[in-house]
Amino acid sequence: MEEKSRIRQKRKNKKKKPLWKKLLITVTILLTIIVGIGAFVAWRVYSDVQSSTDEMYKEAGHDQIRNKPVVVDDGKDPFSVLLMGIDTGDMGRTDQGRSDTMMLMTVNPNTKKTTIVSIPRDTYTEIVGKGTMDKINHAYAFGGTSMAMNTVQNLFDIPVDYYVSVNMEGLQQIIDAMDGVDITPQLTFEQAGYNFVEGQTEHMDGNTALEYSRMRHEDPNGDYGRQERQRAVVEATVEKMASVDSVMNYKSVLNSLSANMQTNLSFDDMVDVFTKYNSAIGTVKQDQLSGTGKKQNGVYYEFIPDEEIQRVSDLLKDELELN
Repeated sequence: MEEKSRIRQKRKNKKKKPLWKKLLITVTILLTIIVGIGAFVAWRVYSDVQSSTDEMYKEAGHDQIRNKPVVVDDGKDPFSVLLMGIDTGDMGRTDQGRSDTMMLMTVNPNTKKTTIVSIPRDTYTEIVGKGTMDKINHAYAFGGTSMAMNTVQNLFDIPVDYYVSVNMEGLQQIIDAMDGVDITPQLTFEQAGYNFVEGQTEHMDGNTALEYSRMRHEDPNGDYGRQERQRAVVEATVEKMASVDSVMNYKSVLNSLSANMQTNLSFDDMVDVFTKYNSAIGTVKQDQLSGTGKKQNGVYYEFIPDEEIQRVSDLLKDELELN
């Protein structure tokens, strides 16, 4: 009897665990679950982003004029990107479209600066591959991305490494997917039923932002004023895209991007740019290629003086460390 009593007491003692051990086990299990869920979510986001960027990826097919290709893996090489807003989808268009918005961006991790140069869409220049002089935005209509990139390379005598193109309807969808952007108008005007007040910050949905950037005829600076507003919309969109709200809503943002954007930046390239060039992306300097508009044979063109083209070329070469 005594033996059986001792055995029962041992079992009883064995069953009882100190409170701190129970708490430790509970906390460990909870942490394991949280880490597991976090890892799954991170993997899912990573997988979704990679899948979307794969859909957006399209080779440029332009002439490579660098002595050696730019490498973004180590975060040391400056590079250039041609940003194009295509008017396919604008005003109901469904054809090839033209690059009505053209900006050339350089990113330099050594100067920790990003430079964005706006190119007037009516710039009179040689269309490389077509053998004619015409408006620069017609290069895309004639030969797509490759002809547009080759024409810009020829204009400034610099390599264009990457491109990003977004159709006009797509810009609207991207902004809507991010629940709008905040923009402070630099001019008071009315466009398509929308009223914009100088200095009064407004939260704009996609259509409002599109109309804000589209107006040209009432702007005292003409197309240059329109380009300034386009840059403001692009900057606000990029900033919002990197915000917490957009990260939480990443799925709809990715869907709108993959449906409306094309680029020759691979997924790995994008990861390298966002992780290794963040100091340069944080500081943006804006510039404008400027000329004089007039008609030639009944067609309106923007004629850029040689010295102005040289000024911008020298600026871009400095940022790309080609001088």
